[in-house]
Amino acid sequence: MRRALLWKRAGDEVECGLCERRCTIPPGGRGFCRTRVNLEGELYTLVYGNVSSLSANPAEKKPFFHFLPGKLFLTAGTFSCNFTCPWCQNYDISKVEPEIRSPTFISPEQFVSMCLSQRCSGTSLSFNEPTLLFEYALDLFPLAHRAGLANTYVSNGYMTLEALGMLREAGLDAINIDVKGDAEAVRKYCSADVEVVWRNIKEAKRMGMHVEVVNLVIPGVNDDEKQLRDLARRHLQEAGSETPLHFTAYYPAYEFTAPPTPVQRLETARKIALSEGIEFVYLGNIPGHPGENTYCPGCNQLLIRRFGFEILEFNLRENACPRCGRPIPIVTKLKG
Repeated sequence: MRRALLWKRAGDEVECGLCERRCTIPPGGRGFCRTRVNLEGELYTLVYGNVSSLSANPAEKKPFFHFLPGKLFLTAGTFSCNFTCPWCQNYDISKVEPEIRSPTFISPEQFVSMCLSQRCSGTSLSFNEPTLLFEYALDLFPLAHRAGLANTYVSNGYMTLEALGMLREAGLDAINIDVKGDAEAVRKYCSADVEVVWRNIKEAKRMGMHVEVVNLVIPGVNDDEKQLRDLARRHLQEAGSETPLHFTAYYPAYEFTAPPTPVQRLETARKIALSEGIEFVYLGNIPGHPGENTYCPGCNQLLIRRFGFEILEFNLRENACPRCGRPIPIVTKLKG
């Protein structure tokens, strides 16, 4: 256990300020995420370096299509979550409490060393909600930067603004945020307020982070045309036309048994987003589909051809279209 950050006392209780649930936790109790515990008026995290999953994954798996494409990131997760999504693909770690009797501990120094030995280009906190690894990230990210590595999050975007700012200051370079639907869907299925998620997308952009947005398209939850168009318009408003938007296919998992997302519905989502003015719209979980590729918004030249998580062609020249010369907002190397 480590003493947590971002909390204050309220009598015998403590008020957590890590995510926008802002839990009030009684003595001996845990917050909604089950990873932060009140011990005698002090808040502790149970997941500092407590790794449930670890693997070297390509940027495209996050997905990051415009941040170090083709590069590997050493990716770690821990346990539990601050959302209640009933379709979670990683439910075996996100729906269980932290293992505290015999945890698999990896120090920040060990993590960086492993990144380098596996020839990864950066760190990634993912699999379950990485906000729960907040204190660990604050120690890990500066070490990674000093070693020339990038730092990324794959998140539901529900951290407080103070937490987001501290992550950026520590060295968070890129964040992928899953919107999960409109206000009603996010409230009903995730027990959360989607306005917080859009706020953090906007703020992450303002702070200078690379941002990509994902929407898992789920039949009967967030897939009607009005929902898709409203999402595209909100994306333009908060993230801008050049910020990549990914529509990914859902498959039944955990407690959700709706049928898989039809490819036609994903194609409709992409057409809607493009018609609204978003310049880079991608389809995920359907390997080999043209919607995986990057095209020039100016002349429609194929710039990056993908198959699943693999890059088959890379036709950019100095981050510009080779045909019309239009600059393409893709980070191919870290500054400094």
